[in-house]
Order: sequence, then C-alpha cells, then structure tokens
Amino acid sequence: MQVNTPDWVKHAVFYQIFPDRFARGKQPRKSHLQHSRWEDWHAAPTYQGYKGGDLWGVLENLDYLQDLGINAIYFTPIFQSASNHRYHTHDYYQVDPMLGKNGALRELLVAAHERNIKIVLDGVFNHSSRGFFFFHDVLENGPNSPWVDWFKIQGWPLSAYNGEYPANYSGWAGLRALPEFNHDNPEVREYIMEIAEYWMHFGIDGWRLDVPVEIKAPGFWQEFRARVKAINPDAYIVGEIWEDASQWLDGTQFDGVMNYLFAGPTIAFTAGDRVDIEKVKGSSYQPFPPLYAKEYGEKIKHLLQLYPWEIQLTQLNLLASHDTARLLTIAGGDKPSVELATLLLLTFPGAPSIYYGDEVGLAGGRDPDSRRGFPLESHWEFDVLEYHRKLIALRHAHPALRTGSYEILYAEGTVYVFARILGNEEIIVAVNIGTAPAFVSFEVTSLKSKPSKLLYGSADVSWNSEGESIQLSLNLPARSGCILG
Repeated sequence: MQVNTPDWVKHAVFYQIFPDRFARGKQPRKSHLQHSRWEDWHAAPTYQGYKGGDLWGVLENLDYLQDLGINAIYFTPIFQSASNHRYHTHDYYQVDPMLGKNGALRELLVAAHERNIKIVLDGVFNHSSRGFFFFHDVLENGPNSPWVDWFKIQGWPLSAYNGEYPANYSGWAGLRALPEFNHDNPEVREYIMEIAEYWMHFGIDGWRLDVPVEIKAPGFWQEFRARVKAINPDAYIVGEIWEDASQWLDGTQFDGVMNYLFAGPTIAFTAGDRVDIEKVKGSSYQPFPPLYAKEYGEKIKHLLQLYPWEIQLTQLNLLASHDTARLLTIAGGDKPSVELATLLLLTFPGAPSIYYGDEVGLAGGRDPDSRRGFPLESHWEFDVLEYHRKLIALRHAHPALRTGSYEILYAEGTVYVFARILGNEEIIVAVNIGTAPAFVSFEVTSLKSKPSKLLYGSADVSWNSEGESIQLSLNLPARSGCILG
C-alpha cells in the first residue's frame, strides 16, 4: 500500500503552545473577563489556577515566532473547558471565552497563514467532561436522559463528585472528571467526525489526537482520516502515542505520532547520568539509563526501521512537552546537555517540535511546573535563543537536513557522527558527549563529497586518502557538537 503524508510537515518546525501560559493579549478587546483576577504570571503554576494567556497573545507574537524560524504551531486544547489545560471539554464548537472565542482563532488563522505558519489543534475525542452538555443531561435526568448511551454507564445513581460512592461510569484513567465516550455508538462516532470536519472547514491545518489508543472501535481512525483528508488532503493527523505505533502508522490512520521514542534515547545520550531521575520516574519514554554512542546508534537505527520512510519524515519529534518535565530540568540544569539534544532534534528526520519557552532556557519540573508562564525578556537565556535560531535556520537552508537519508558514520564511546544525504547535498553532524575533547578517525565510503565547512559549532576537520580508503578525522571539544557542509 502506498503511504501518503503531507509534504509541508516534512519541512515544518513546530512550536507547541499551552495557551494559558504563552502570552496575554496586550490590545484592549471586548471581553467579559478583562478585569478578572488571574494568577500572577511569574508565580509557580497551580493545578487549577489560570494565568490568562490567550490567542490574542499568540497573534501579537507571530513576528517573534517567525523570526525564530517557526512555521507550524501545535496548540494544546483551546475549546471551552473548566480547566487551565482544557482537556476537560465542555463545548467542542466553541473556543474558550478566556482564549478569545472563535473570533480570535479566525483572526489568528488568517495572520498565521499570511506568514505561511500552519495551525494544528488538539482533539480530545476519547472523553469529555462533567460539564459537557450531553453528560450534564445524564447527571440531571439519570436513565431518562436521551444521551445515556453516549457514555459507558454501569449503574445508578451516578456519583460524579463524591468519591465515597462508586462513579458508575467509565472515566479516562479512572478520573470522574473525564467521562469516556461510547465510541461503539454510531451517534457518538458521527458527532466526533462532524467536529473534526467543522474545524477543518474553519481553516485549521490538522489534528493532534489525545490518547487515541483508547478508542478501540473498529475502523474509527480510518474513517476519521478519510473524512479529514476529504476536506484538506494536506491536513496533518498526528497521534499521542508514546511507544511503538506501528499499528497506527500503516498509512490508513495517522501521518505520525509524538516521537517519544526519539526523545527518550536522545536525552539519555546527551544528558547521561545528569538526568534527574525524580523528574522522569514512572515515565514511559525512559530518558535513562545513560547511553553511549554505540547504544544510542542502535536505538536510532531501530527507530528508523519501525515505520515507512514517508512516515518517518512526518513524525512529530520532541524533547519535552506539557506532559513531561522541562528538558533543562530533566538534565539537572546542565545547559550543554540541552544544546546537544537540540542539535540532534533539529537534524533528525521528521518535524521537530519546540516546547514554548525551551528556546529561552525555561526550566520546570513535572506537571504543573512544566506549564510555567513564558518568561520576561529580562530572564531569557539569549545564548540558548541564538543557537535555536541558528539550528532552525540551518534546517530550513539545507534540504538534506529535512528529507535526506540518515546514515550513521561512527558511533563509539562518547562520539556519534551521522550524515544526511539528499542528491548531491551531504551534511555531516558530529556530537561528543564526553567531558574531555575527543579525537576520532574513521573510514567514510558512502559520501561523494568531503564536507568540511563548519556550519555550526567548532571542530578540527581533515580528510585523508590512503589508497582507495578515505578517512575523516575530527577533533571535537568536550560536550560539543558540529555540523559540516
């Protein structure tokens, strides 16, 4: 079967935004919430408090994102909800009033598209909330509600709030706040399909799907893909799947998944024993134990063999998200670990995703601390911002870094070297994770040219020929990486 994925994703650099925490709009706009009391923007975030970020704030910062090199935004949920993260959906047809309502999204889409920036929304279709009208009707009317069969109800009475009694309905992860849909009900299935179609017609560029593995109704995601792609064949459909996603990446369902299988080994390699185990304990993407170059190379080789190449090019690669601690904090505050991991992220096949604030050195532990307010410019780490800009610009400037083949050239000890090759363009990326300088020399047989111009980082580079053998020698500073073109 031929696998088709959206071309634009192969050239995208995503920026993940948690809307309540990125920026508050500065321009006065009509809102019932203008004078509401938000949490202090720079105070530690809480589970239930709001900081007042909105879509107007994103709109006003599009120039910043464009200057960074971002050409796609993935938003965590924006629909009406009674939670700051908005995974508790009240109304799938309304952008939350605190975020600016549907009008703010419409203006944002127009402004973003004028800059060739795509917008992908988060679809929470496994479960709704206690405030979702259809479930609220069940709470009010019990077995007499016409919506009873929309949910997984096991008995009566329902106990949506009092934990002393059985909930008598299924909630995601056992949470009463998140009643699960009954996806075997054709009415539920059609309702969700129509939501997806509505926002595609509205102008969004794709869907990130929350916990899609929980929806087990046969043919559900195949139908979802068919109906979304019928409206926009270039729509991006990406699933939140943390492990091997082969059964969903067969070309009939998703274009990619959030690539935690890249994140885990990459952090384990670049941060090594600096990883703060308390910040990743119990996580399924496992950025531990420490890896050396050979082990890292084996994991990357396995990852690149899991899915068709067309899918590899539209994976959503990341190092952190709203569901993890911040990369800087995971790495125990070690800045070189973050830079090396970012270098590997932005030179890997697939679409890289930057979690808002990571590009200016924002730290943060596990939820809710990973969802801090975007820092004041006076608190930015400008060296971190600069290397993000450089690496993103290099990715945009060199097609091989986006769609070229990936070939491991050397992986021993603390040094990992690979090539990205597209036609006559050949790029070499080398990383030394060690605390001492490293000198390596190895035979290179697959490259036609001899890339030696430093595009990024520092290293002593030399090519030597002995008979038919061509040797590349690299002298790499400690805890450093470079790109040769």
